[in-house]
Amino acid sequence: MNEQEIREKIKELLIDSLGIEAEVLTDDVPLFGDGIGLDSIDSLEMIAAIDKEFGVSMTGVGKEPFYNVASLAKYVAEHK
Repeated sequence: MNEQEIREKIKELLIDSLGIEAEVLTDDVPLFGDGIGLDSIDSLEMIAAIDKEFGVSMTGVGKEPFYNVASLAKYVAEHK
């Protein structure tokens, strides 16, 4: 699975598990703060979904990979 395929799968996970609208979920929109506005509970759900789908543990990882879909996909691709 290449990084683009990982991006698409992450988007599906976020849409399905967090109810994010597909049209606002681009590769580079910030997931927290002024972007989509996710919170710490949402990040826990993201961690669980990524671990389950890709087998990549993100527990204890710094905040950088959580900036947007592109950074999440890059982290997953590097740690898969």
